[in-house]
Amino acid sequence: MAKSLELIINEAFSSKALTNTHSRAILQTIKKLDSGELRVVKPSAQGWVVQEWLKKAILLYFRIKKMQVIRAGDLRFFDKIPLKKWTGKEGVRVVPHALVRFGAHISKGAILMPSYVNIGAYVGPGSLVDTWATVGSCAQVGANVHISGGVGLGGILEPIQARPVIIEDDVFLGSRSIIVEGVIVKRGAVIGAGVTLTSSTKIIDVSKANAREHKGVVPENSVVIPGSFTKTFTAGDYNVNCALIIGHRTESTDKKTSLNHVLRELQVPV
Repeated sequence: MAKSLELIINEAFSSKALTNTHSRAILQTIKKLDSGELRVVKPSAQGWVVQEWLKKAILLYFRIKKMQVIRAGDLRFFDKIPLKKWTGKEGVRVVPHALVRFGAHISKGAILMPSYVNIGAYVGPGSLVDTWATVGSCAQVGANVHISGGVGLGGILEPIQARPVIIEDDVFLGSRSIIVEGVIVKRGAVIGAGVTLTSSTKIIDVSKANAREHKGVVPENSVVIPGSFTKTFTAGDYNVNCALIIGHRTESTDKKTSLNHVLRELQVPV
């Protein structure tokens, strides 16, 4: 029985010398990531599952590829990883100069303004990646997500156990917001302009009488703005950045209606 791609990739990752079989498996795996047949992170009944072997395949791809001149019209680049080549049949609107590395998947109906999507990333159907936004390596973006201008979604390949950023369906990310270190933004959330979320950032729900603290996960339909709290250091008391949940979108109304309502009523900067 033929070995699975996963078995071959794991074998190659621990091998000092790569065989032709290893190289063929690596290239085949990257092609499947590019087409969306495989995803670094896949949904399951228990939540999101990171497929570590696919991250290994990407690292191995860097290992077998050689530096070369990459031509894009009059432009010249010098790198190992080629850019995705668009035919117009993908159902994706790609505005110059949107750059997508081969091995990232962009789903039908997505729109790419001048932006950057790195290898291993996934962008779902109907999502918008606006001007100067970056989707880092292996970051996962769901369907109908609005990524505003200048947003930064962190990428991760090493350490191999690190968790990618996950943005679920129907999320709105405001301008210049930054999401890194494996943070999960759950379905329907609204992240205001300038919010920075890391794995250790306090996300404090202040929409009710008693504040509730989260870390690493923004709950569904939460409306989040930048905030700060006072922390005592050896040198004295200083304000430290945090994120504040000030309200929630409602599921009972159409997503566009509820989004416009919450942005207006809660005065969320976007």
